Amino acid sequence: MKVRDSGMPEEGLWSDFFDPETVLRTLGLEWNVRNVAEFGCGYGTFTLPAARLFRGTVHAFDIETEMIERVREKCRLEGITNVQHELRDFVADGTGLADGSMDMALLFNILHHEEPVALLREAFRILNPGGIAAVIHWNYDPNTPRGPALEIRPRPEQCIAWAEQAGFTFQPADRIDLKPYHYGLRLRKPALKP
Repeated sequence: MKVRDSGMPEEGLWSDFFDPETVLRTLGLEWNVRNVAEFGCGYGTFTLPAARLFRGTVHAFDIETEMIERVREKCRLEGITNVQHELRDFVADGTGLADGSMDMALLFNILHHEEPVALLREAFRILNPGGIAAVIHWNYDPNTPRGPALEIRPRPEQCIAWAEQAGFTFQPADRIDLKPYHYGLRLRKPALKP
């Protein structure tokens, strides 16, 4: 199932909206992360920078064959070997990853989906205790150059409420302004108590 209002702009325009490496580092991707799941890799805007930032594996999912093929070819051309590409309807079928097998999940510009809590529950399921779900989304501002329609565009408070329904915890310091067009959230799966 495609995410509503999710048409991708031309790749050059899309990549101008982000500084992917800065976004990833700010949201907590560090060299010691082992495994990352990316919910909707698109053009690989964040996939390839993530793969360069750490030694683990990026599990990149997308429902579009063209997006998976583009990311696969970019990885081949750049000699990136730590990306697992999978054509998958993760909305309908989940990621297929094992429970507690990921350190980080990337949910970037996707929580305007009809079932955001279900996506967050899947992220929660696959994260190990203490893992982070990193969220970015378009600011709730009609002046952004892209983004879903305002009537379905989630505000940070809504994403936090959905995340808490899915089991995540959130601290105010984990809300990040990603100027000029986005906000970011670090959502944490509670660590196991000793």
